[in-house]
This record gives sequence, C-alpha cells and structure tokens, in this order.
Amino acid sequence: MDLQSIYRITVFVPNGSLRHVVDGVKRVHPLGDDYYDSVLWYVTAANEEFRPRSGSNPVRGRIGELHNEAVSMLVFSIPRDRALLDKVLADGIRASHPWEAPGVFIEKSWTLEQGKSASTSRG
Repeated sequence: MDLQSIYRITVFVPNGSLRHVVDGVKRVHPLGDDYYDSVLWYVTAANEEFRPRSGSNPVRGRIGELHNEAVSMLVFSIPRDRALLDKVLADGIRASHPWEAPGVFIEKSWTLEQGKSASTSRG
C-alpha cells in the first residue's frame, strides 16, 4: 500500500467565519486529489477558552478576562510541500481568519495514496 506524506492542518474558527476561512484556503489549494476536491472535515460543536493579555488586540474578549466561545474545528490536509504550507497559512488562513492569532496546528502525517496510479476507491 502506497502512502503519501502530507501536512494535516487543524484550525479553530469562530462560529460564523468557517465558510470564509474554508473559501480562503480553497483559493490557495483545492484540497483534494485526482478524484475529489474540497476534501475537509469540520466539527461545529467545539468551544475555545482564553484570556487576552495586555498588549493583545482581541477581536472578542477583554484584556485580563477569561473568555469562552463556540468555535468550529476545521481539519484538512495538503501535500507535504513547505512552500505550499506557507502559502496556505499566509494567503488562505491568516488572510481570511478574523482572529489576531488563529489557533492553527500542523502535523506531519501520511495518508493512503490517492490518484490515478493508486488502486483505491472512495465514496
């Protein structure tokens, strides 16, 4: 079985901004393979908690006060290409995410090879 090295990216997005962030990422990379595009996952029932510190410029919450809000967790993968990762982060996520410091987590991972040369199916 052939494996493809990827970056698996998880982004926490405030409710109401998920589609904007997804569209921003997909303008940079179609998120897919030879058979499918727009391949991603999201969970809309997550919560985030944080306390803005002095010097921050929070979109939500107040300096020094604990803040909790509903968020979505977006997960997608891209080929393990550092230039593509940098572009997705800068032009896809940061350019479309409303937060000063988006919660973004990147993992080196592998997935089953998908493509015209792979003998797998989806659906």
